[in-house]
Amino acid sequence: MALETCGSCLNCLLIPLALWSIAVNVLLYFPNGNASYVASYQHPNYVWYFEGICFSGVMILLLAVILIALECNAFYRCCQSESCNKTYRSFISIVLAMLGVAFSGYSCIIFTLGLIQGPFCNSSSGWDYIFKDTVGGYLTDYSAWSQCAEPANAVEWTIILLSILMTLSGLQLIICFLKVAAELKRTLCGTYSVFMQVTKDLRSFLQHLKVSLASAVSLSK
Repeated sequence: MALETCGSCLNCLLIPLALWSIAVNVLLYFPNGNASYVASYQHPNYVWYFEGICFSGVMILLLAVILIALECNAFYRCCQSESCNKTYRSFISIVLAMLGVAFSGYSCIIFTLGLIQGPFCNSSSGWDYIFKDTVGGYLTDYSAWSQCAEPANAVEWTIILLSILMTLSGLQLIICFLKVAAELKRTLCGTYSVFMQVTKDLRSFLQHLKVSLASAVSLSK
């Protein structure tokens, strides 16, 4: 019961996480708050995947709105049977939550790869990914950050924003996993209750049938 209640509340948390993901991803287009690099397309390739805007942003936002709508009592009117409606709602919620796992998981992977690759900046050898061969080792090699002459503070800007995006998509991933678990528990428990009720009714029917047969045999004698 606690897991189901938690799953319903966590749907609402997806909305601010998605909005923050969109806002932070947009900031990646303005390194150090400078808009001049947008027109020249001098950005890392992972920025153009739009994973923070589309996948962990707009798509998660839409999924959250639909999941919240599924929790409303008005949705129960789609079928005549309430149990049918609850089962149908749980099935749709599981599918949507699994899509959320896919979207947020993909975003988290891209952000991680972007953080390992490092920023796209101008150094003595020109514009390039000067830290791509360090496999993320530059993250702790603070003295190497000065190799990026342009944009200013490009390394710090990239590390901070990508770390925030990784955290946001990671939280979305956890929430969607919890939602899947909550809906599976609800569905399985509901199916078990129906099964137990059918078993009870069948046992009662067989008992009455046995009594009826015994009465018929005694009357025939």
